[in-house]
Amino acid sequence: PLKEQGGDYLIALKKIRGKKSTEMKYYLTSRDLNAEKLLKLARSHWSVENQLHYILDVSFNEDASRLRDGFTGENLAVIRQLCLNLIKKEETKKKSVKTKRLKCGWDENFLTKVLLGPGEK
Repeated sequence: PLKEQGGDYLIALKKIRGKKSTEMKYYLTSRDLNAEKLLKLARSHWSVENQLHYILDVSFNEDASRLRDGFTGENLAVIRQLCLNLIKKEETKKKSVKTKRLKCGWDENFLTKVLLGPGEK
C-alpha cells in the first residue's frame, strides 16, 4: 500500500492474465491491511457486485440492453435497480424476482402493492 495523507491508503492490485494481458485495480481505504486481508476484502466486494449483476441480468435481461444514447443506459440501470429493490421488499408472494416483475405487468393490484410497499393497500 502507498500511504497517503490523513491515514488513507491507496492500494493497487495487479492481475496478470497470460503473458500479454494485465489489469490494474485501485482501492482507497483508511484501513491498514496486509496483502491477505486486502485480497479477501476486494474479492468479497466483487462477489457482491457479481451477484447483483446476475440478478439484474436474469430478471431484467440487462445484458441485452443496447441503449447507448446520452445517459439513457445509466438512467435505465437506476430504474432497474429501483424496481429490483421494490420487488425484493414485496414478501406476500414467494416467487422469483423475474416472476414478480412479470406479474406487475399483468396485475395492476399487485403492481400497486409493490409500488406502495408493505402494509399499504
